[in-house]
Amino acid sequence: MKRLKISGLLLFLSSAAFAASSGDRSDYVRPLTIPFPEDAPYHPQIATLGKMIFFDPRVSGAQNMSCASCHNPSFGWETPVETAVGGMNTSLPRHAPTVLNGAWMPHFFWDGRAHSLEEQAAGPITADVEMNATFEQVVSRLSEVDEYAHWFAQLFPQEGMTRETILTAIATYERTVVSGWAPFDDWVDGNESAISESAKRGFALFTGKAGCADCHTGWNFTDNAFHDIGLATEDEGRITLDPGNEMARFAFKTPGLRNIALRAPYMHAGQIPDLFSVIAHYASGGEDRPSRSPMMRQVELEDQEYEDLIAFMNSLTERQTLLPTPILPAN
Repeated sequence: MKRLKISGLLLFLSSAAFAASSGDRSDYVRPLTIPFPEDAPYHPQIATLGKMIFFDPRVSGAQNMSCASCHNPSFGWETPVETAVGGMNTSLPRHAPTVLNGAWMPHFFWDGRAHSLEEQAAGPITADVEMNATFEQVVSRLSEVDEYAHWFAQLFPQEGMTRETILTAIATYERTVVSGWAPFDDWVDGNESAISESAKRGFALFTGKAGCADCHTGWNFTDNAFHDIGLATEDEGRITLDPGNEMARFAFKTPGLRNIALRAPYMHAGQIPDLFSVIAHYASGGEDRPSRSPMMRQVELEDQEYEDLIAFMNSLTERQTLLPTPILPAN
């Protein structure tokens, strides 16, 4: 697997050890490279081409929405509404999941039905309730744009512009969408003043008493697995893809928590409005049913502990970074 070095990451881990009951900071150190598949290695021009297409509404049937319409960088690469809205102004049944740190994800969508970023990108473009396009239509339309035609010929001299090369370009760009350095990362690296005392207590709760780290593991704070967390919902989630597994009923993928403060509302249908309410749901244990994860349990939390957990999650927000949107080529 090819890896791209992430600029700006520090090379040394903190030598300070946190108490075992509060979690080990070294478990949360950021990786130094971005993993790229062998058959789609990093290429800066292909990533730039993919970025242009990601922000280009010409990939939708009515030319009225782009990938960024539902994966907006200003909102943690999601949208600030309960569920996504399709190209025909139709509300979809699920919240738009973030594409942030997708290079490390083994499957995509809330139910995990796609197994690569290429496969993930194809779904919304062709779904009739989402972008409602066909790839024949997209290839024909983009081929009429001189700059696109030129760069596809240059970068894919054997294939040219096809469904597969368009998806390769989008996925290559999406793999570069990585959460920036956050105060928490400075603290992991040993800077004790990088986060507040409240956030430090929140980390201890997160990895200890509150049990959040049972599922939200590692530097991206996800086990990339599927769990029923006891939400009131009629959406049965993962079981449609894993019908022999009763524990997959009402199960959805654990989201990563990087930039989580920017990504409200929360859960698979955006049914929880803020982080306080998210914590309250987990503390309640959720609805008791056979498929509910055994890791869900009631936890008694004091008001200060809610505040500390929120302070910790806020420390996962990257420092302000500028993301210039591309200048799209004219027809």
